[in-house]
Amino acid sequence: MGFIIGFVVTLVVTAIALFIISKLPLGVEIDSAGKALVSALVFGVLNALAYPLKAILTAGPLEYLFFPILILINIVVFGLTAKLVEGFRLRSIWSAVFGALLLGVLNSILFKVLGGIFPVVAG
Repeated sequence: MGFIIGFVVTLVVTAIALFIISKLPLGVEIDSAGKALVSALVFGVLNALAYPLKAILTAGPLEYLFFPILILINIVVFGLTAKLVEGFRLRSIWSAVFGALLLGVLNSILFKVLGGIFPVVAG
């Protein structure tokens, strides 16, 4: 049961972060909250598919060496999500760069706040 709750919370938090990002002047456009939810789901699936590569690159001291590549993977996943989801658009490559970086920051903040309120989220 905890896995399902964690999955749903992660999905909703990512959707909220994407929707917030779409309201900023970064060139990231999402048509509706529903599209943000679909985008969060696609983003999560793509991140899960990229996980084995990320796990290899973060093994031991290699994490610091490959950190720029990890950021690049997140940018590609963000851009690919926009390509796959109708109603989620990027105006430029810089929109993908800033959107991916801001998504990571916003998700971290939201999970930190929610983890203090709901311990199952911090899990």
